[in-house]
Amino acid sequence: MTETSASIRLIVGLGNPGAQYEDTRHNAGFWYVEQLARCHGAILQPEKKFSGLAARVLIGGQEVRLLNPTTFMNLSGQAIGAMATFFKIPPESILVVHDELDLPAGIGRLKQGGGHGGHNGLKSTISSLGNNREFLRLRLGIGHPGSSKDVVGYVLTKPSLAERQKIDAVIDEAIRILPDALNSKRSKAVQELHTFSA
Repeated sequence: MTETSASIRLIVGLGNPGAQYEDTRHNAGFWYVEQLARCHGAILQPEKKFSGLAARVLIGGQEVRLLNPTTFMNLSGQAIGAMATFFKIPPESILVVHDELDLPAGIGRLKQGGGHGGHNGLKSTISSLGNNREFLRLRLGIGHPGSSKDVVGYVLTKPSLAERQKIDAVIDEAIRILPDALNSKRSKAVQELHTFSA
């Protein structure tokens, strides 16, 4: 994470569309983008050509596009690739927000580049960006069920009220530090987020 990091022009939340999934752990990325839009008085609108719900906001004087794909998680890259291509946004100017099993609820981490760690949304994103992994990720902890065989059921169920409050608290903190994360103060934003615990 360097002070010369590319400016972020697109923020994408990962999740699954449909009422049956909207409150499940796997949709933490959607929750972030929805809350970010609310904070800026924006409404996510259906955009057919981008297979998603999209909006534009000004953050710290910088125009940023928001996107929640309406494909399923394992096809998220279709929407991300379509918008990135249309607006000529390079991978390093994209922030992808997703749920993270390896972090407890209430913890968030910003990370540039890396693999997919078995996350189907990240897998699809990497593939759609020509195997470029250099996009920024905001990892929102949801905790781990303890056994890998329980992961699918776990991510597709609702967190407890206490867990949801912790996830919402770290979402609010990640939104608070976002203006710094978008510009030359990214290392300051990273430090503040990484020392936060709900």
